[in-house]
Amino acid sequence: MKLIHTADWHLGQTFHGQERHTEQRAFLDWLLATLDARRPDALLIAGDVFDVVNPSLRAQELLYDFIVEAHQRLPQLTIVMIAGNHDSGNRIELPAPLMQRLNTHALGRVSWLDDGQLDASRLLVPLTDAEGQIRAWCLALPFLRPAEVTGGTATNGDETDDASRNTYVAGITRVHQQLIDAARERRVPGQALIAMSHAHLHGAAVSEASERPIVIGGEESIPASLFPSDIAYVALGHLHRAQQVGEERIRYSGSPLPLDFSEVAYPHQVVEVTLDGDALHDVESLPVPRPVAMHRLGPAPLDDVLAELDALEDTPELSTDQGRDLPRERWPWLEVRVELDAPMPDLRARIDAALDGKQLRLLRLERRLPRVAAEDAPARIDLAALGPRKLFERTWQARWGEPPADDVLADFDRLRQDVLDDEETTT
Repeated sequence: MKLIHTADWHLGQTFHGQERHTEQRAFLDWLLATLDARRPDALLIAGDVFDVVNPSLRAQELLYDFIVEAHQRLPQLTIVMIAGNHDSGNRIELPAPLMQRLNTHALGRVSWLDDGQLDASRLLVPLTDAEGQIRAWCLALPFLRPAEVTGGTATNGDETDDASRNTYVAGITRVHQQLIDAARERRVPGQALIAMSHAHLHGAAVSEASERPIVIGGEESIPASLFPSDIAYVALGHLHRAQQVGEERIRYSGSPLPLDFSEVAYPHQVVEVTLDGDALHDVESLPVPRPVAMHRLGPAPLDDVLAELDALEDTPELSTDQGRDLPRERWPWLEVRVELDAPMPDLRARIDAALDGKQLRLLRLERRLPRVAAEDAPARIDLAALGPRKLFERTWQARWGEPPADDVLADFDRLRQDVLDDEETTT
């Protein structure tokens, strides 16, 4: 049996205010062609399908057009899709009855039975081969929010932060154990168990700037030991760097496109998984062509950056277009980081002059000045690059003269997640 594992599409993402519809459409077209060529039995999409809980109509069209086209080309293909922390679980599940007619299973939330047990049956998806025989079971576990893993009960205000974290981790453990137990009861000899989860595993490498902490700043990370050895393969989403965690069978596919300039050097891929009976047989990385190139220059002195810019190839790395008539939406993205000895008011004008005639889109210009010794010197802050958590840490440091303690950061991360959850429930 053959599976394709992918995650973190972030459809609808804007890049420093610029739409990426062309890139996302190109990836989905490539994936359709790959499905056609490879003829897998199932496609697993491990969360963060959309970039925000209230995606644009255009982003939703990308997803549903893809699902319809994939079903038309491969009617026997089973698609299993879970919600990630960027997604609205309700939105992911809303069209589920219609998508089931396209052999697509959309899981956005966990639910509980009246006796307090996990409703595991709705999270177990049979994966069939070309003859329609069940060869594996997918344990489809969407992103788990604290209220969900405790059966909908919130943490009491009197509980300590450590107790809150322990309650959350214990809830995650409970969900995994009950789902695995249910899958073991459902399977018959020779059928494989495939776990799919949107989570942060201990020891996995996090991207520099583009990943949102899931719940409480890393305290929510879970051990790989939650996936026992009879799970043939663990298809993970959330971390954008493709990687295995400890064992070959436990993998993040990574994002198919770089979602930040810090990810420009990552290998972007989907993963082809081959099973032999109930065991993992082979894992192959399938590189995703980059439809729009991304360049990150510096940090270096201005003269060096200008030299790099002058020598920079200004056509996409994998484009078949000839000449200099590329449509603007195919022009490469560019970040320039310049080290300065003193402020340079005309820096942008000089960079723009160097870009004249080049088919490049400058999205970010970062000026790096020497540190000022005076404690009260105002700091220039790039809010978009900094992010809410780092901004909070800096504000706390400026106000109190010391960094926030771990429990303060945990409170901030929990409050931020509450805000994100409120946004989801109102959409």
